[in-house]
Amino acid sequence: MAAAAVSESWPELELAERERRRELLLTGPGLEERVRAAGGQLPPRLFTLPLLHYLEVSGCGSLRAPGPGLAQGLPQLHSLVLRRNALGPGLSPELGPLPALRVLDLSGNALEALPPGQGLGPAEPPGLPQLQSLNLSGNRLRELPADLARCAPRLQSLNLTGNCLDSFPAELFRPGALPLLSELAAADNCLRELSPDIAHLASLKTLDLSNNQLSEIPAELADCPKLKEINFRGNKLRDKRLEKMVSGCQTRSILEYLRVGGRGGGKGKGRAEGSEKEESRRKRRERKQRREGGDGEEQDVGDAGRLLLRVLHVSENPAPLTVRVSPEVRDVRPYIVGAVVRGMDLQPGNALKRFLTSQTKLHEDLCEKRTAATLATHELRAVKGPLLYCARPPQDLKIVPLGRKEAKAKELVRQLQLEAEEQRKQKKRQSVSGLHRYLHLLDGNENYPCLVDADGDVISFPPITNSEKTKVKKTTSDLFLEVTSATSLQICKDVMDALILKMAEMNKYTLENKEEGSLSDTEADAVSGQLPDPRTNPSAGKDGPSLLVVEQVRVVDLEGSLKVVYPSKADLATAPPHVTVVR
Repeated sequence: MAAAAVSESWPELELAERERRRELLLTGPGLEERVRAAGGQLPPRLFTLPLLHYLEVSGCGSLRAPGPGLAQGLPQLHSLVLRRNALGPGLSPELGPLPALRVLDLSGNALEALPPGQGLGPAEPPGLPQLQSLNLSGNRLRELPADLARCAPRLQSLNLTGNCLDSFPAELFRPGALPLLSELAAADNCLRELSPDIAHLASLKTLDLSNNQLSEIPAELADCPKLKEINFRGNKLRDKRLEKMVSGCQTRSILEYLRVGGRGGGKGKGRAEGSEKEESRRKRRERKQRREGGDGEEQDVGDAGRLLLRVLHVSENPAPLTVRVSPEVRDVRPYIVGAVVRGMDLQPGNALKRFLTSQTKLHEDLCEKRTAATLATHELRAVKGPLLYCARPPQDLKIVPLGRKEAKAKELVRQLQLEAEEQRKQKKRQSVSGLHRYLHLLDGNENYPCLVDADGDVISFPPITNSEKTKVKKTTSDLFLEVTSATSLQICKDVMDALILKMAEMNKYTLENKEEGSLSDTEADAVSGQLPDPRTNPSAGKDGPSLLVVEQVRVVDLEGSLKVVYPSKADLATAPPHVTVVR
């Protein structure tokens, strides 16, 4: 009887065991009550699935601890996602050792401290020897474990945003402690000081310490050899010139200011003497003279390497696109932002393939396998506005999915489920690929979200697919972008920022690497042999800086009241050095 009760209350575990699955997601409205009945922990039977590579338990307000047996029972676990639960104040017992774990997401919990025995795992030997990504954002951490670097020596990305930290442990920055760390985010904390020893992070590329209580930036920061992006906005720095620079200048300029002796870093070794300043000025003058003296190659390369993002405000746009939001999406997938981007060049070589691949990567990483958000891109010429974002019963939602015939959402989901089972049987795999991986995100929804154009056609069915009607092709130069989420508006904006900046990167690459363009037969048929007018594609056929125009899109309710406009002044704020945003 007891075994039958467990099977009845946790059917997902029985199914995963029977089908020898490698991925398991536990979420939904019934999860909270079942976890509460299990004592605020995960059921012990979960830890008898040794084949699991990916485990996610999210949005459960009754989950206070993973429970004993995780480390021993899931030795092959590669990804562990425990977002938006109630874990804390510590982890008892500690998570590790997990020898194969590469991704650990504990964001949005109630963690206050991770001391030995109640933390991530042992330091000797390392409890998380293969861990690459650690997300502790949105907790209440007052300090980091001093042995973090020894516990996870191969860490590449560390996200500490939105905690209560006032300092980093000295051990984090000791020479050779984290030789692979490339991303460090600790915005929205209470940090008062940044150690000059941060220069020992030899692989650091991105550093975000915005909205803290820092008064100085150590000059040694300029000694980080690979540092490309920094964000110190929202700190009251003693050096007022530096404070202005961090609010508006590119990373390269800030690091150069520190390197040549700006007043941002105390008396560290980065402070240059007067002679060193003069030497730097002399070299800059020589470079300028060489360019003005007829050697135009360097100037041409510099211009070609720059990319301008011009934001076109609604007030400047004679025909702005608007998205109206129907109230029934509130219970399904309430958040949406949109933008129009003009000037993409997808014709040369593999430009289109790179663009589609970048979307897939965003879905995997920032969108957290579409659980946090879903993005979609459309051929703007095929989009008839104004658009309506609404929710419909599965039997009433019709769409022509990418690469398929028109179907009702109910039929499409059933077809995809059958394909998923067939795929498992044919390939003898425990997991599935493609759209089939996202079907579980619709579980428990009576209505499905969709984006409808002025012709009444559904052009997007998030988080599953877009419509064939607005499919992006090699000839596409102007696009409508949308990001939707069931969790937050901010994640929509973050994903949109990342997508547009990635598009800027790709246009830069296309401009610098003159690939030969070629259309496939099917694409040539689709556009009747017509190629886009160069006048509508600012980045095509031009020397010097390439230009993308980003048009604001307003999202309003059915009465016309503004809900959100993107990009606002706060969006696209962390553009890389070669991208200039003109507002």
